[in-house]
Amino acid sequence: MTIDLPRSVQQRPGRNGLPRLTASTARATGEVYLHGAQVTAWQPSGADPVIWVSRDSQFQADKPIRGGVPICFPWFGAHASDASAPMHGFARLSGWTLSAAEDRDGDVQLTFLLTDDDTSHRSAWPHPFKAEYRVTVGERLAMALDVTNTGDAPVTFEAALHTYFAVRNIRDVGVTGLAGIEYLDKVDGFARKREGDAPIRFTGETDRVYLDTENTCTIHDSQAGRRIEIAKTGSRSTIVWNPWIDKARAMPDFGDDEWPSMLCVETANVRDAAVRLEPGSHHTMTAVIGVR
Repeated sequence: MTIDLPRSVQQRPGRNGLPRLTASTARATGEVYLHGAQVTAWQPSGADPVIWVSRDSQFQADKPIRGGVPICFPWFGAHASDASAPMHGFARLSGWTLSAAEDRDGDVQLTFLLTDDDTSHRSAWPHPFKAEYRVTVGERLAMALDVTNTGDAPVTFEAALHTYFAVRNIRDVGVTGLAGIEYLDKVDGFARKREGDAPIRFTGETDRVYLDTENTCTIHDSQAGRRIEIAKTGSRSTIVWNPWIDKARAMPDFGDDEWPSMLCVETANVRDAAVRLEPGSHHTMTAVIGVR
């Protein structure tokens, strides 16, 4: 299918031939794969890359891309009752349809669409839906996931924009914005804890689900001399993850020595924050990323 694209957007084969879009504007460059509608690069003009992708990511049509911004939907983690269903849902394995435009500021706006007719996983989640995902590549990277219940019964779903950020060295990184927030510590058997007042620091495997928070988070990457801000709306969960040494070695699509150079801070609605939609209603979750 031929897609009309603005001059600032090019569609060319990416790794292993997967369809890929590249956007180049006066204020930023970006890259998105149609496989999973997955952002794999964003870099403001004059700045270092902000988004991280593993060099060992397999880039195959039946596997998720390791890194970038995977869309987790309509469940997070393992499926509650179907062990054969894909981890983190089917959205990041699906082919989304695309439209593209430039706004008056010259930023690129990419819109992706996925419906229940476009997925083969109806047995795992048999609900009519429409998901629209809007990505704006500019001085900031803005992402919005809008889900509509197109059926005649209520539906509940989880979602996350599972963003992998590039950092210089995780040992010298701090995260602020979550002071005093209760979280589930997955490394400690989902123990319920409360974050202290100091910035979050990393000394080992970290996998936390912060609960009932709409706060903006900031990654303080001291070695790179920059701060990455993640503002959000329509999201009541924030997930912070770094696999550290042993978990990185256990993942076939993650380089053994790559863990110091990445950090996930995820905009999400998971567990008790799962979204319930009545027939005909919709919910929008947004993340806006900026660099200082």
